[in-house]
Amino acid sequence: MSRFNKKDNLIGQAASFLEVLDHVSLAAPVEKPILIIGERGTGKELIAERIHYLSKRWQDSYLKLNCATLADSVLESELFGHESGSFTGANKRHEGRFERAHGGTLFLDELANTSLRVQEKLLNIIEYGEFERVGGSKPVKTDVRLICATNEDLPALVEQGKFRADLLDRLAFDVITLPPLRYRQEDILLLAESFAINMARQLELEYFGGFGAKAKQILTSYDWPGNVRELKNVVERSLYRHDNAALPLQKIQLDPFESPYRPQPATTRQAPTSGDESTPSKVASVTPAAPSSHKFPLDFKDVTNTFEIDLIKQALAYSQFSQKKAAEHLGVTYHQLRGLLKKYNLLESDVS
Repeated sequence: MSRFNKKDNLIGQAASFLEVLDHVSLAAPVEKPILIIGERGTGKELIAERIHYLSKRWQDSYLKLNCATLADSVLESELFGHESGSFTGANKRHEGRFERAHGGTLFLDELANTSLRVQEKLLNIIEYGEFERVGGSKPVKTDVRLICATNEDLPALVEQGKFRADLLDRLAFDVITLPPLRYRQEDILLLAESFAINMARQLELEYFGGFGAKAKQILTSYDWPGNVRELKNVVERSLYRHDNAALPLQKIQLDPFESPYRPQPATTRQAPTSGDESTPSKVASVTPAAPSSHKFPLDFKDVTNTFEIDLIKQALAYSQFSQKKAAEHLGVTYHQLRGLLKKYNLLESDVS
């Protein structure tokens, strides 16, 4: 049996990421609970899995559960099991995750979504290694390594009375905090290329032609609020829409909802202007730099033209060079922006 699961595909060379891997290697062999903190899409589940396969329990069970996907009563039964007849529909005894993971590791994601009642039972398991099934009265012994994850600030939830302080104390034997992708700039293209190659295999392409200069600029300048998961989706979507696999990929489709026909709240809808099929969906704040002082007399037309050109370039860069988005951010129609681009001979330039 391989010590590492085939899904262990953590990729990166950024110092912040390598520090996390070192931290994991240090914490994995210690038979204590581990808490993983990180934004959505940063790879918390992959880190938990790596901890298990680097631990002494690597040949035993590894179970996982997302606590946000189940109602509180169902979650309690799923974690601790229930006795026959303990509630309507409970026709036989059910073994929960803690029983099934005996001798191994249990990973609980979205821990902040658990109720105080569930938290109390978790504390009891950590302290005494036992629990009672729902509807039961006899303690059940278990030996489980607990790894938990959340994207919430648990100390802040403790202060608000939404999370047990004593449970946090026990879980936080060690805390591994994952860096967001925006703090791993040197890993963005490395990850993107790996995702693109795997997608090319799925699409049965002969090879991946690489990323063009514009694609690289977009990938590295975007702030990736959805982190690695969002990057994977963007790369895969952009590659499958690419019409010539032999050429480098240039167009990056960041927003799959982008469309001039995207439904808008009634309060923000505008009627299309004459000859325009689309309506700007929103007006974003693209604020030009404060105008510098001028020496008079001056050529008013030249100064205003220069200001408009600079503002258009800012909006295009802000919109990842999507003309439709730039038009929305400037509060003009797509055709009006095209007219301005033509007026200032920008259609054939790098900003078009």
